[in-house]
Amino acid sequence: MSATTTYGPDSASLLDALAAAAEDQIVFDLPGIEDGYDTLVRELPGVAVRFAMKACPVDEVLALLARRGSGVDAASPIEVEQALRAGVPISRVHYGNTVKSDRNIADAFRLGITDFATDSLEDVRAVAEHAPGSRVFCRLATTGEGALWGLSNKYGCSPDDALAIMETARDLGLTPAGLSVHVGSQQMTSDAWNGAFDRIADVLTALAARGIFLDHVNLGGGLPALGYRDKHGRTLDPPMEKIFTVIREGMARLSALPGHDLGFVVEPGRYLIADHGAIRAHVSRLSARRRPDGKRQYWLYLSCGKFNGLYEMDQLQYRLVFPSHRGAESVPAVVAGPTCDSDDAFSHEDGLVPVPKELASGDPVWVMSSGAYATSYMTQGFNGFSPLPYTWIDGEAA
Repeated sequence: MSATTTYGPDSASLLDALAAAAEDQIVFDLPGIEDGYDTLVRELPGVAVRFAMKACPVDEVLALLARRGSGVDAASPIEVEQALRAGVPISRVHYGNTVKSDRNIADAFRLGITDFATDSLEDVRAVAEHAPGSRVFCRLATTGEGALWGLSNKYGCSPDDALAIMETARDLGLTPAGLSVHVGSQQMTSDAWNGAFDRIADVLTALAARGIFLDHVNLGGGLPALGYRDKHGRTLDPPMEKIFTVIREGMARLSALPGHDLGFVVEPGRYLIADHGAIRAHVSRLSARRRPDGKRQYWLYLSCGKFNGLYEMDQLQYRLVFPSHRGAESVPAVVAGPTCDSDDAFSHEDGLVPVPKELASGDPVWVMSSGAYATSYMTQGFNGFSPLPYTWIDGEAA
């Protein structure tokens, strides 16, 4: 790596790789991901990282993070198998999905998984039957307030349920090992973390009174990416310094509670990946049509959209770069993907995007900060539009 090479959102090497690409593809900046990982462990010293691999189930990314010391938060036996093939030690893989069938549990247990997330009595009984002697960590519900995706309904239980679950786990021969939370994906506030620590502290205190002492707290995901715009086109500016400070203070507070000897886990996904991946796409068409109210509306149709790389476009406006039209006159347009699906578009009720007026079919477009969930949410060919291939930057070579 040369002394002048920089990594991070819109790094010089990532931009060079996009410029060199002749066909549509996703480019992952591995040194940028590595720098993000190093920043995380520096900001949260001593915390074990379990990468939420659903954000980027790419072998090269998993292998890189494994070499740096990361483990994996897996949501299925198939994810467990991929993580192991990529070089992640089984001791650094846990089953973080509270939704799992008896067969899922048994398959994961045969692969060597002994740490399971849970949030219901039904699930913890199934773990005891199909993965006897395992460790469980109980996911507490959060409000999800302050996040772009709150994650507040499908997962997590109340404090009272958590006490019953952990007592049942102990009675069934499992090890009640930890508590977990998720404050919501792309969490934009530090207050959400304060609220989560309050809830965890209350449950830890109540568990200790019942003679149950845990060995870890899993703080889940939620750490935000830095390069997004919201659906109105406003740049998102998460208070990262404050978030990290609140997390450190919260860990110190929990560590001081009597009885428990706690380690801490985090499950970053988009925080590590989003800003270090970008898509080289192209213009399908820039067109203008009269709306029913008589106003003229521009539409920019890209070669990729919700179903092949940009699944989160209903909540985000991905940043677009038009390398062949820098500084050109622009027009406000709705940005949309190529399929015959009306959901395959930015939220045009909330904000239009300025795009070069002279765009022509085939012109390159770079979709920045699109590394998270680009590969995992992609369909296998909706409307005949194929999944995007991916490549990666490793040092100075692409």
